[in-house]
Amino acid sequence: MTENSASDLTLEEKASLTSGADFWTTKAIDRVGIPSVMMTDGPHGLRKQSGSTDHLGLAASVPATCFPPAVGLGSSFDPEIIERVGAAIGVEAAIEDVAVVLGPGINIKRSPLCGRNFEYFSEDPIVSGILGAASVRGIQSQGVGTSLKHFAANNQEFDRMRASSDVDPRPLREIYLRGFERVVKDAAPWTVMCSYNKLNGVWTSEDPWLLTSVLRDDWGFDGLVVSDWGAVNDRVAGVAAGLDLEMPASGGRTDAQLVAAVRAGTLEESVLDTAAARAIDLVRKAGERPAVDGPLDVDAHHALAREAAGRSIVLLKNDDALLPLAADQRIAVIGAFATEPRFQGAGSSLINPTRVDKALDELRAVGGENIAYAAGFAVEGGAVAASGRKAEELRAEAVGVAAAADVAVLFLGLPAVEESEGFDRDHIDLPAEQLAVLDAVLEVNPRVVVVLSNGGVVALPFADRVPAIIESWLLGQAGGSAVADVLYGAVNPSGKLTETVPVRLEDNPSFGNFPGEFGHVRYGEGLLVGYRWYDAKGLEVTFPFGHGLSYTTFEYGSAAAEVGAGGDITVRLDVTNSGDRDGREIVQVYVAPEKSLVQRAPRELKAFASVALAAGETRAVELVVRREDLAYWDVRVDRWVVESGSYTLDVAASSRDIRSSVTVGVEGDEVHQELTMNSSIGDLMSHPVAGPIVQQALGGLLGGGGDTAAASMMPNDEAMQKMMASFPIGRLAGFPGLPVTFEQIEQLVAAANADGHAVD
Repeated sequence: MTENSASDLTLEEKASLTSGADFWTTKAIDRVGIPSVMMTDGPHGLRKQSGSTDHLGLAASVPATCFPPAVGLGSSFDPEIIERVGAAIGVEAAIEDVAVVLGPGINIKRSPLCGRNFEYFSEDPIVSGILGAASVRGIQSQGVGTSLKHFAANNQEFDRMRASSDVDPRPLREIYLRGFERVVKDAAPWTVMCSYNKLNGVWTSEDPWLLTSVLRDDWGFDGLVVSDWGAVNDRVAGVAAGLDLEMPASGGRTDAQLVAAVRAGTLEESVLDTAAARAIDLVRKAGERPAVDGPLDVDAHHALAREAAGRSIVLLKNDDALLPLAADQRIAVIGAFATEPRFQGAGSSLINPTRVDKALDELRAVGGENIAYAAGFAVEGGAVAASGRKAEELRAEAVGVAAAADVAVLFLGLPAVEESEGFDRDHIDLPAEQLAVLDAVLEVNPRVVVVLSNGGVVALPFADRVPAIIESWLLGQAGGSAVADVLYGAVNPSGKLTETVPVRLEDNPSFGNFPGEFGHVRYGEGLLVGYRWYDAKGLEVTFPFGHGLSYTTFEYGSAAAEVGAGGDITVRLDVTNSGDRDGREIVQVYVAPEKSLVQRAPRELKAFASVALAAGETRAVELVVRREDLAYWDVRVDRWVVESGSYTLDVAASSRDIRSSVTVGVEGDEVHQELTMNSSIGDLMSHPVAGPIVQQALGGLLGGGGDTAAASMMPNDEAMQKMMASFPIGRLAGFPGLPVTFEQIEQLVAAANADGHAVD
C-alpha cells in the first residue's frame, strides 16, 4: 500500500489500526501487507513476555540484561553512558524482534514518596530532558523505537488512573513539560505515551491542548501517541484530541465506536485517517530495521551493566578517607542485602536478569578470608526471613563480627514491599530493625560504612554518626560487583545526587499537597520543586542536589562566559584533578537573573558535564547554557520569554557548593501586551510611548510637586509611587486633583496599542 497512507483501507480497517491486537502487539492487515509489531516494557531492560501473553501482561519474560534503573543511572549525570546503555537495550530488543521499548520515563520526582521514582531520573527538568534524550538516541540507534512517558504530570502512584494533577501554567511548562519538550526536540522519539491521570481536570488521553497544541504544534512531534495500558476514557474523544493508538486490545469494542462516530458525523474521517497513517508509519519504521539473529552477547552486556552501575554510585560521605578499603583489612559485611540484593523496582519494568551479582561474593573475591558476614536482619520474603531466626539473634551475630573487624560495612535499604509501581510510600524511613542493627554495631565499632539500596531517597538520621555512606540506589544485575569495585577502589565513585535528600519528610515541597484528595492533587508548591524549594526557603538538607564525593579532589579555576550570536551562553573554566587518583567530576552550572518580574528560584541548573581527569590533570571544560533554558513561561502572552538584564552563572560541585561565578548581560525578548483600562499605572509608566505622557500628566502626584488630596494621603513620594504603580488607569478619571479625563485615558491607551511597543 502507499507509504504513510490510509487511503487504501476500509473504514473498519482504519479503525482497527488504532488499537492493539492483544496486550503487546498491534493489529495486522494482511490484505494490504501491514504486519503486526510488538511493544514491550522497559525502560532499563527488556521485559518481553515469553510464550503467549496473559491479560495483565505479567507473565514470565525472556532473560534480558537488567541495567541500572533511572534512579541509579541518572546519578551518572552522563549522557554518553546512558546512550550506550540505550543502544544495548536496543540490540536486545532487535534480537527479540521488538519494535518499541516502552521508555524512558522522565517524570519529575515531585515527592520522595512516589512509588515509581526508581524509574525516573531527577527532580530537575533539565537533567531529565538531557538524560532522557540520550536514552532515546541510544535505543533508536538500533532501529528500535522508544515511548517517552508518562505524558504528563504523572508524579504519583496513588489514584494515578483517575486523579487530576492541578498545575498552574508556569510550573506546568517550566517544570513538568520542559523535560518532555527537550527530548521531543532533541531526540525525536518514535512514540509518546500519554499518562493515566487528568491534567487540570481533563483526561490526558483526550486533551487536544496537550496532545496536539503543545506536543505537535508547539514542539513539532511527528510520531505516534500511544495510551498507557488502559488509560483510554473516551476513545472517540481521544482520537479527536490526538491519541493515535489505544493499548492494549479492546476486543474490537472501541474500534466499532470509531466507525460509528464517523458514520454518524461526530468524528471526521480525516481525523481517523491521520491516526491510522501514524500507526502505519510506526510499522514502516520498525520494518526498516534488518533482522537481527543474535545471539545476545550476555557477557559484554553484563560488563556494560557493571560499568554503568559503578558510575551510578554516589559517595555521600567519607570522613577521614575511610574508603576505599584495603584487601588486607578485616571487613565485617552486615545486612541481608549483601546476599539477597535488591537491584530493581517492582511493577511493569521488572526484568528477568541474565545473571545477578551478589555483593558478598564480589567482596570475598577481593578480600578472601578477611571478609566475615552476618545477615543482621531479615528482608521480607528473603532467605534469611525464611530461616526463622529471631531479630535479637541476628543482631547479636552482627555485633560479634563487627567487634572483631577493622571496618564494618552495613548493607541497609528498603524492602521491595515498600516501594513499587502502583502505590506510594507512607514515609521515607529505613526499617526500624535495620536502624537498630546499625546502632548496635556503632557501639562496638565506629568505623562503619553504610551502603544503601533504595529506589527513592530515605531519611538518614545517622548521617552525623557514620563516617562513610554510599548511596547505591537500585543498580541492576551487576550492582553487587559495582559496589565491590567502589568499596575497594577499583572504581573511583563519581555519581552525584539528582534529587535532594531532606532531613524530614515534612520539609519536602509537596508535603501537604501530596497525594491529594477526592480525585484532585494540587501542585501548591508551584515552581519550587526539589532543590529550588530548599534553597528558596533556606532549609537544611541532609545532602543537597548535585552532591557526590570522590576518592580524589578537584579544583575549579575562574569561570568566564560569553553570549553567542544565537543567544546561547558558553561557560569556560579549567578543572584540575588535584589528588593522586584518576577520577571524574560532574561540573554543574546554575543560573539566576539578578532581577526578575516573576518568581524565580535562587538558582536553577541549566548545564552540566561529566569530566574524566587523570591524577594531576587539568582540562579546559566548556559548558553551554541554551538561551531557551533561560526563559520563563509568561502567562500574560502564553509563551516563553527571556528577560533582559544581568544573569549570574554559578559553576558548582553541587547546588550548595559554588566554586566560581560570572555575570553576563542578556538581551531579552520583547513582550507585546495590549494596554487596557484595567492596566496599571506601572504598566503605562514602563511603556516607551505612554510612559512620558503619563509622567508629565501625573507629575504632581508622583513626585513633581502639586497640591492634591491624593498626594496628601501618603507620607512621602516613594510610598506614593509604590501605591499608585498598581492603580488601574481607567479609575484615574475623576480622582480628586488629577487633570485627566476618561476620554483622554482611552486615547492614551489606543495610541500606545497602535504604536505596538512592548510592555515588560
